[in-house]
Order: sequence, then C-alpha cells, then structure tokens
Amino acid sequence: MSTDFQQARTALGARLRELRTEAGLTVRALAAECGWAPSKISKLENGKQTATTSDLDTWASGVGRPESAPELKGRLAGLESTYRSWRRQLAGGHRAVQDALGAQHEKTTVLRGFTASVVPGIFQTPEYARSVLSRYAELHGAARDIEAGVASRIRRQEGLYAPGKRYRVLLWESALHVRICSPAVLADQLDRLMSVNGLSTVDLGIIPLTAEVRIAAGDDFWIHDDRLVIAESWHAEMWLDSAEDIALYRRVWDTLAASAVSGRSAHRIITRARAALTDSP
Repeated sequence: MSTDFQQARTALGARLRELRTEAGLTVRALAAECGWAPSKISKLENGKQTATTSDLDTWASGVGRPESAPELKGRLAGLESTYRSWRRQLAGGHRAVQDALGAQHEKTTVLRGFTASVVPGIFQTPEYARSVLSRYAELHGAARDIEAGVASRIRRQEGLYAPGKRYRVLLWESALHVRICSPAVLADQLDRLMSVNGLSTVDLGIIPLTAEVRIAAGDDFWIHDDRLVIAESWHAEMWLDSAEDIALYRRVWDTLAASAVSGRSAHRIITRARAALTDSP
C-alpha cells in the first residue's frame, strides 16, 4: 500500500473520529446508530479500512451531521484519485478502466512511458490486448466485458495518427519474448510493433538485456505532459500529480532512456525476437 494512500486514509479516519467525538458518541453508540459492528467504526477511524460513499452517508447521519457528507466524500474522492485498486476499478468493468485512461490520452500531447513485461497497450493488436486483459482478469477475478475493454484500448491508438501528438515509449527487451499469448499472436504483435516504430508520432526506445543500466526495471508508468503520472502495480494504479512525484518519474524515465536504443537498432532487436519465434519448436 502506498504511503500517500495510507496517509490520506488515516486523515479521513481522523476526521470521522472528530465528528463522532463532537457529537458526544462512543464507538458503541455510533455503531448502534449505523447498524454496524463496533469494530467497523474502529477500523474506519484508524485508517484500517477504506470507507465507501454509502458508509460516509451513514456516518454523517449517525453523528447528526448529514451536511458533512459532501466534505467526507470529497476526501474519499481525493484519496481514490491517487490510489485506485484494481479490485475497485474492475468492479465497474474493463471498459470503464480503459475509457478513463483514454480520456487522459486525449488530453495529453506528449506521453512518456515505460513498460518492462508486455508490449504497451498503445501499440497492441486486438488479439494481444485480449490475451493480456484476459490473463489479468483471471488474476483479479474480473472477467466481465473484456471485449468492450479491448475495443476501448484499441480506440486509444487513434492518437498515434493525430498531428501534434508524441509518444515517447521505452520498452525492456524482455517484453518482446513474454509468452502471455500464443506464439502466433506474439508474432503478429511484433510485426505491429515494427510498423509503429516508423510512425512520425512515435519515438520507441528498447533497452537491451545486455545494456549497462543505472537503475533496474521497476513498475510500468506513464507521464502525461508533466502534469500526471499513472504508475501500475499488481494491486493498484497510482495517479500522481504532485510536482515532486512527477519530477521523480521524469528522472527515472530519463535515466532508463539513456540505456535505450532506437531507430534501426531497435528494429533489429524486434526482428531478432520475431525470428526466435519462428525458430522455436
């Protein structure tokens, strides 16, 4: 769990406790008002559990301050805008997740990204995207509307042909070999990657496995016009907009880019990965 998220959740809990004590209610008394177990009150106040909007409505009514609900929901929205668990996001379906990312892409002129394990969504074929989303859907138990998610992800690629857009993407060479799909699908994906490498809007850098690097590969991330960073982990996305966080990720990107090759050198690495598929039994 990110430190920023936990601090925000603890701060929300402190505000909930403040409202309870101002109302002169004990933990047990508020629990009775809300129809909850006392342990839920304690968990929310101590930042051990994330409140829902319904929880906040119930709390505000329970302490006799229904007018405080919008404030509490605002705090929750701020918390979720930084830390977005996959479980919560995928409860609304894959399309909702992809549409939210698409909205950020539309606002962005220069997108800098880094991926270490798979070809990034902005370059994916539909079949490869389907394989990727399906595997992660299995992991999180969220198999609904995968096809709608694939369609939304592919629509995002219209930006590759939009004048004024710029995609500066770094890819760890290992991602070219990951068998998250069938060999045939991966072969088509590598062909697609070679074709987008020639687009005027795309600067593709590949970090060779044999390259000397100043830092090792970490989580995937995307920097949107130096105004927003979206970083991924196994359990969540972090949407970071503080100047400090953006500056850090920009330094990470610049450091990784120093070890990358581009142009014909990148094309040769992709070609080599493609040939390895043909040669494999």
